[in-house]
Amino acid sequence: MTDAFRALADPTRRAILDLLRGGSLTSGEIAEQFGSSWPTISRHLSVLKDAGLINAEKEGQFMRYELATTVFQDVLQKLASWTKPQAAESEQDA
Repeated sequence: MTDAFRALADPTRRAILDLLRGGSLTSGEIAEQFGSSWPTISRHLSVLKDAGLINAEKEGQFMRYELATTVFQDVLQKLASWTKPQAAESEQDA
């Protein structure tokens, strides 16, 4: 989970995730949207993949990336747990 939060801390990686909300994209299609060099975008994709936030699949000579929704659900559950009052958590643990 820590890797996911670390990955989400970077604005470029959040922008990549926003792009992927519209559906899967190749690495080239993602890179075209940014003024960064290809190696920089590749590193961002690697961080997102290592954090489990995106999936990558080889498609011919390209890699195609898509959102990995299960990790997002885990992150949302963790965030939601932080908003619960302490008393409510204590009652649930009992």
